[in-house]
Amino acid sequence: MASKATDSKALVIVESPSKAKTIGKFLGKRYKVVASVGHVRDLPKSKLGIEKENNFEPAYINIRGKGDVIRELKKEAKGATKVFLATDPDREGEAISWHIAHLLGLSPDQPNRIEFNEITKEAVINAVKKPRAINQNLVDAQQARRVLDRLVGYEISPLLWRKIRRGLSAGRVQSAALKIICDREKEIQAFIPKEYWNITVSLAKQQGDRKAFSARLIEKAGEKLTVESKLQADEVLADLEKGGYYVSRVEKKERIRKPFAPFTTSSLQQDASVKLGFYTKRVMSVAQQLYEGVEIKGKGTVGLISYIRTDSVRISAEAEAMVRGYITANYPPEYLGNNQYTNKKKDVQDAHEAIRPSYVDLRPEDIKGSLTSDQYRLYKLIWSRFVASRMSPAVFDAVSADVKNGDYLFRATGSKLKFDGFLRVYQTNGDDDEGKMLPDIEQDEALEKRDLTAEQNFTQPPARFTEASLVKELEDKDIGRPSTYVPIIATLIDRKYILREKKTLKPTDLGFVVTELMENYFKEIVDTGFTASMEDRLDDIEVQGIDWHKVVSDFYAILDEELKVADREIERVELPVEITDEVCELCGKPMAIKHGPFGEFLACTGYPDCKNTKAIVKTIGVACPVCGKDIVARRSKRGRTFYGCSGYPECRQVYWNKPVDKKCPQCGALLMEKKTKAGDYACSNPECDYRE
Repeated sequence: MASKATDSKALVIVESPSKAKTIGKFLGKRYKVVASVGHVRDLPKSKLGIEKENNFEPAYINIRGKGDVIRELKKEAKGATKVFLATDPDREGEAISWHIAHLLGLSPDQPNRIEFNEITKEAVINAVKKPRAINQNLVDAQQARRVLDRLVGYEISPLLWRKIRRGLSAGRVQSAALKIICDREKEIQAFIPKEYWNITVSLAKQQGDRKAFSARLIEKAGEKLTVESKLQADEVLADLEKGGYYVSRVEKKERIRKPFAPFTTSSLQQDASVKLGFYTKRVMSVAQQLYEGVEIKGKGTVGLISYIRTDSVRISAEAEAMVRGYITANYPPEYLGNNQYTNKKKDVQDAHEAIRPSYVDLRPEDIKGSLTSDQYRLYKLIWSRFVASRMSPAVFDAVSADVKNGDYLFRATGSKLKFDGFLRVYQTNGDDDEGKMLPDIEQDEALEKRDLTAEQNFTQPPARFTEASLVKELEDKDIGRPSTYVPIIATLIDRKYILREKKTLKPTDLGFVVTELMENYFKEIVDTGFTASMEDRLDDIEVQGIDWHKVVSDFYAILDEELKVADREIERVELPVEITDEVCELCGKPMAIKHGPFGEFLACTGYPDCKNTKAIVKTIGVACPVCGKDIVARRSKRGRTFYGCSGYPECRQVYWNKPVDKKCPQCGALLMEKKTKAGDYACSNPECDYRE
C-alpha cells in the first residue's frame, strides 16, 4: 500500500469549476485542482463593515454559504505538498488569493501565487515553475476600491431610501455613469432641429464613358455654403441652370487603411455589439467560456483565448512570433505587416496582454463544430482581429475631383480597393469600396449634367448611448475599469434608473431625480473628472505603493461633510405616478405601477377607498398549445423567470425556457430558446431531441 506521503499532491486553487477542470487535465495526477467559486471572504451585507475610527480597516467575514467550500479548501491544503493560488491575473484575482491565503494560514510573503494570461498547457506548466509572493500593492488597490464603493453605497443609499424610495442605491462609479446618460438625454430634449438642403448634381463625360457620378455642392465664391431654406435652394438651382460644369481639379493618390490593434475589453464589447448584436453582459459571458476552456473534438479541453479583462493592446513575444509565423505560412509575403500599437495609459493597463487566441492555428472554421453559435461568432471576431493586426494595411486608389459652375464648387470622391491586406481576414465598416471609382476625368474637362436635385434635411439630436457607446465613453473619460463596465450597466438597469429602448439606454424619471439629487449634494461623486482622478489614485496604489488608507481617508472627509448637509437640507421627493391602460376590475379606475420590496406591481389609483392590487403580467406573443390563452413571463419564489399559461390555475402549462411561436417539425410541440452546440432552439418536449 502506498504511503500517505506518496499519495500527497500539490494543490492548485482557481476560481471557477470549469477552469479547474481545464487546468486539471494539463497538470496531471501529481496535482489536485479545486475551485473557490469566486470570493470566499467579503464585507458583511448587513452592516457597513468598515471601522472608520480604525483607519478604515475592513471587517471581512467568510461569505455566507461558502462554509463547505472553505472546509474543503482547508482539508485539501492540509494534506498537500504545496499550495498554489491560481486565481485570475488582476486586482480582483490577487485579492481572492490573499483572502484564501489568510483562511489557509499561508504567509502572503511565501511564493504561493501563480498567474497565467491564457489557459494553455504551456502557460500553466510554466506558471507552476515560477511561483511568487502575493502582490500586496494589487491587493491594496482592490481593497481601496471595495472600501470606497462600500462607503458610497452604504452611506448614501439609506439617504435615498428616506428621501425618495426604498430599494434605491448610489455607487461611486455608477452615479457618474448615470449622469453621463442623463446629460445626453437633456441634450436630446433641448435640441432644436435646423433645416438645411443638400444640393447634388449627377454628371457624366461628354465623350466616351457615359457612366454618371455624383458631386455635392460645398462652396460659393470660395466660401463654405450652407443652404438653409427652400427659397435659398431654389435660388441656387436657378443660378446653376444658367451655367455649365467643368473639372477644376483632380487629385489621384493611394489611400492607406491600417488594421486595428487587437481587442481590449472595451473594444471587444463595442465591436461585438456592432457586428454581432451582443449586449455587453453576453459578450463577457461567452468570452469567459472561451477563456476557461471548451471541449474541442480531438484536442480535449482547450482555453481558446487569453485573459478577457484588459486595457492593453500589447501581446507577448511568443504570441507575436506565433501570429507572424501563421501569416507567413498562409499568405503571400506582402501580407505580413509591421504595425506598432501603443496603450492609452502605461503601467497598470499594460499588466496584461490584449485579448487574442491562445493558438492562432486553431482557426474558427476548423473548430466550429465544437462551439455553440455564440462561441463561434465571438471567437471568429477575436481571431480575425488578432491576425489582421499583424497584416499589411489595405490600399485603395482614391480620386477627389472639384467641379465648378460659375461661382459654385462641387466635390466628388471615389475609391477602389487595390490591395486587400488585412481586409482578407477582418472586415471593417465601409469596406465595400468596389465600384465607387470616378470615371477617368481630366482637369478643365467639360461635363454633361444628367440631373440636379435639392433635398431637404434637418439636423439630428445627439444619439442616445448604446451599451457599446457608453462603454467607449466611460473608457475615454477614464471611468471604471474593464471588470466594472458590465456591472455598472446591469446595476443601472436593475435599479430602474435607465431602461433599454431599441438597444439604446434611456434614463427614467427616477434616474433623473436621483442624478439631480446627487448633482446638488454629492458633486464629486457624479463628476466624471473627479471619478477619473480616483481611478488614477487607485492605479497609484498598485504601481507606486501609496498608502490606500490615505486615499480612502481623503475621499471620506469630503463625503462625510456632504452627507451631513444633504440629510439636513433634502426634503422628501415625490416621484411621478406611472398610470397604465389597465383598469381596476373592482372600481373602474386606472391602475398605476407601484414599487414594493419584491418589485413592481399594479395598484388601483382609487386607494385608500379601493385597495386592489395585482401582478404585472408580461405576454411574450405565444399562445398556449393546450388552451390557446397567452403565455406570460412569471417569477418563481426564488426569483427565477419562467413562462406559464395566463389561464392558471385551470391550465398549468409551464416552460423554464422561453418558448417561441414556432412548432417542432418532428413532434409538433413548441420550440424554445436554448443555446446548444446544435443551435439556438430546442424542442420543449423532453422526449424529443430536435434542435436547430
